[in-house]
Amino acid sequence: MDTIRNYLETMFANLPNTEAVRRAKRELLQMMEDKYNELRAEGRSENDAVGTVISEFGNLEELADDLGLEEEVRTGYELMETSPRRQVSMDEAKDYLRFAATRALLLGLAIALCILCVTGPIVGSLGGALGEKIGVAIMFVMITAAVGIFIIVGTVGGHWGFLKKELCSIDYATANYVHEEKERYRINYAVHLTVGILMCIVCWMPAAFLDDISFLGNEFADVMGATMLFLLVAVGVFLIVHTANVMGSFGVLLKLNDRDTVSGRYVPQQQGEYANESAGTFMRLYWPTVRCIYLIWSFLTFAWWRTWIIWPIAAGIHAIAKGMFKKSEEV
Repeated sequence: MDTIRNYLETMFANLPNTEAVRRAKRELLQMMEDKYNELRAEGRSENDAVGTVISEFGNLEELADDLGLEEEVRTGYELMETSPRRQVSMDEAKDYLRFAATRALLLGLAIALCILCVTGPIVGSLGGALGEKIGVAIMFVMITAAVGIFIIVGTVGGHWGFLKKELCSIDYATANYVHEEKERYRINYAVHLTVGILMCIVCWMPAAFLDDISFLGNEFADVMGATMLFLLVAVGVFLIVHTANVMGSFGVLLKLNDRDTVSGRYVPQQQGEYANESAGTFMRLYWPTVRCIYLIWSFLTFAWWRTWIIWPIAAGIHAIAKGMFKKSEEV
């Protein structure tokens, strides 16, 4: 039956997403299922039954008059001719999700290195002049590694640029696969985001605690407190950036289909996630803009110990903006 459903969805993919089209699709699906069950009851094999059903009901042009969809079918074919879309296969979708997961990991690591780089000079201050020089060297090694990761991610990611530059589409089976993967990841997303934000909030606590332990010595306590602060912030920001980028990768695929057609409403998260197009554009550009601001601010001031604050603030603003702009979907 899945084969029949997938075939039916492919037939209707480019038709306008109207109530008349949805009703006709439901009626045709019921007729196809009835015919399939009838053939199976007669002893026909599953493949034979599916093939017979598709041959009898698989030509939408011939059925358009009976279904009352003459105008919709004509509009659908015109859309295919005037705005052809590159079909993204199931394998390509899986490859992209794997790439996006790796990209999210590397981006989180690069940003965490930028935050942690200041711990080199901080810890090195305990070793006198030589320790300070080693600490500064470690700081620049971390910054260099982070910039290198940013460049690598940007270069390798160019392969998937067509997803945003070209008109693309995914079929019903692929849309459902991506939707299921997104739902499976949703718990991880909530946990990682919550832990990341909490770590940024409580990052000051180790420093405050160590400051009260007099036997460690003031200098050592200050160094360890500052190091723990930046470590907690780095891990917290890593979790926020990583999980936000992974979750965003599902949306990239689910937004490929034309929202005004049947294929644009295969699953609830497809298209129309936000109240209007302006809100959607703002949310798509939000994190790239934050990254640019962070890098510009950091390299202009070299205040890496201070610029990390943009990440927890940006995460909070993103959560608020998403709640304000998000709308309920009707499939």
